[in-house]
Amino acid sequence: MAAVPAAETLDGHKDRFDLGVFVGDLAVDEEVTSDDESLEGLQQELDNCKNDQEVANILANGIKLREYTKGVENNIRQIELDSIQDYIKESENLVSLHDQIHDCDNILSQMETVLTGFQTEIGSISSEIKVLQEKSMDMGLKLKNRKAAESKLSKFVEDIIVPPRMIDIIVDGEVNDEYMKTLETLSKKIKFIDADPMVKSSKALKDVQPEVERLRQKAVSKIFEFVIQKFYALRKPKTNIQILQQSVLLKYKYTIIFLKEHAKEIYAEVRAAYIDTMNKVLSAHFWAYIQALEKLQMDIATSTDLLGVETRSTGFIFSIGKEPLKTRPSVFALGERINILKENDQPALIPHIAEAKSHKYSYEVLFRSLQKLLIDTATSEYLFTDDFFGEESIFHDIFAGPIQVVDEHFNAVLLNCYDAIGIMLMIRIIHQHQLIMFKRRIPCLDSYLDKVNMSLWPRFKMVFDLHLNSLRNANIKTLWEDDVHPHYVTRRYAEFTASLAHLNVEHGDGQLDLNLERLRMAIEDLLVKLAKMFAKPKLQTIFLINNYDLTISILKEAGTEGGKAQQHFEEVLKSNIAIYVEELLLEQFSGLIKFVKSRPADETATNSEKASIAEVEPLVKDFASRYKAAIELMHYDVITSFSNFLCGMEILRATLAQLLLYYTRLTECVKRINGGSALNKDLVSISSILFEIKKYSRTF
Repeated sequence: MAAVPAAETLDGHKDRFDLGVFVGDLAVDEEVTSDDESLEGLQQELDNCKNDQEVANILANGIKLREYTKGVENNIRQIELDSIQDYIKESENLVSLHDQIHDCDNILSQMETVLTGFQTEIGSISSEIKVLQEKSMDMGLKLKNRKAAESKLSKFVEDIIVPPRMIDIIVDGEVNDEYMKTLETLSKKIKFIDADPMVKSSKALKDVQPEVERLRQKAVSKIFEFVIQKFYALRKPKTNIQILQQSVLLKYKYTIIFLKEHAKEIYAEVRAAYIDTMNKVLSAHFWAYIQALEKLQMDIATSTDLLGVETRSTGFIFSIGKEPLKTRPSVFALGERINILKENDQPALIPHIAEAKSHKYSYEVLFRSLQKLLIDTATSEYLFTDDFFGEESIFHDIFAGPIQVVDEHFNAVLLNCYDAIGIMLMIRIIHQHQLIMFKRRIPCLDSYLDKVNMSLWPRFKMVFDLHLNSLRNANIKTLWEDDVHPHYVTRRYAEFTASLAHLNVEHGDGQLDLNLERLRMAIEDLLVKLAKMFAKPKLQTIFLINNYDLTISILKEAGTEGGKAQQHFEEVLKSNIAIYVEELLLEQFSGLIKFVKSRPADETATNSEKASIAEVEPLVKDFASRYKAAIELMHYDVITSFSNFLCGMEILRATLAQLLLYYTRLTECVKRINGGSALNKDLVSISSILFEIKKYSRTF
């Protein structure tokens, strides 16, 4: 049968398991035991047990399945019998355990009953808590509403009630800090009554309103008397207005606010009273200040102090008590007067101190002090009125009087002012004051400063035209002096031009530059006319050179870089120096110069153009015999003709250089003449001439 080979296989290979043999065996056994049992699913179960360790051991030991099954059944049966015996032994314990379990059930039943009662009671408590919570929320809402009502009611009562202390302070109290606080409280009550329509319908108002109105009237009356009294204090002599404003009036600023809000008619009266007071006080102060300044004024120029006016034309009568024009450079020169533009931040003059020191000032100094006082006072008043009254417009009503006083004085002075430099300084001062007010951000004097500026420019133009016409219409006969040195009119012109040009450096006013150009043309025409009064052309040239040189020197000294005027005068000076050099050389060496100019300078001359020894020999011998003396004479002529040594030295150098050039051309001409070598012994060497030139250049 198939079982034998399987056994043999197991005996021969104990470590291997043949599943097919096992299945075959099992199939035979199953066939023997029962033909009716189904073997469906057996293969799957065998596959599941394939890896089971116990099954593998059984098969490996060769034990048959049936025998192994019987052994297992016997073991189970034995274990069952043993278990029964164990139960029998523990029967008493089991009965005791059963009793205990029964007792526990009874206890748990009782506890369940108690807990059920607790649950019922807790449910009822929860309902009560919920009811209490609803009541609490209702009470909270009522409390909130009552607090809101109490707050509004208390505020209403507080706003409408008039405490006895308030009545006592308003009626009988002095105006002080406490009075100001009480006044603010009264103002709030009045506003509360007037603003809220609900208040007007309340019964409480009928009792309170008459009292509030009486308090308002009393407060207005007391404030009016108090403020007017303080305003009158401003009128007292020697009162420091600014200190009174800052330390007293501003302290009670709320009184004005109260009047503006609750008594507009009274406020208008107070406003008018302040305007009237300050208008009169400031007008009087400025009038007194102007009167004091007038005592310090020093007259600089009159209508006859013009560029082209002869010094003797003013006569003896007009010169009494006044320094002669010829010795008063301040009329046309800027000088130290420019320092007034550096005193922007300096306070105004104190007249009585200056008068005690016997100081006198040109008008621009007094003008600066007056305008400085005006802008400082205006700044202070503008800021105060804006703070105290809360109005900017009130300033113009206050300052209408002071500005009128200043205007009347200024217009009277300007009408008789012929000091062009002083007027230009005033124009620059006004410009500086405009910048000061701009930096302060105070616009209250803008229109006034513009008006002053617009008044100064036409006056300056008028005075400038007087100077211009004085040059154009000058009397040549009275101005002419038989002297080639610089004319005093030239010095006036140069100083006047340098002064105005210096004042125009930072401003670049094109109209002023144009006027200065017209003035330059006029002085140049005048100088030419004066020069023609000299009989000799040489003297005319010397006169023009001296005057042009003086003008250039003064323009340079002024530090204005001259501008177009200086450039023009340098050009005409150069041309006149060239003319003078030729005239001076012609006086000493006319024959030589005429000969040289009549001959070409190069070697292209024809035989007919070439000179002969007879023509050249006298010139050569003449030059050799007296060139040193001629140079000495020219040197003397130069040093006696020109005021400016530096200019004279340049002219002498130019003259000697031109002489050397002419003589060089003469020697070249001699060399081109047939037989000219015979004159070599009479020719002066160039080095000898240069030695003489250097000698006079050093000693000049």
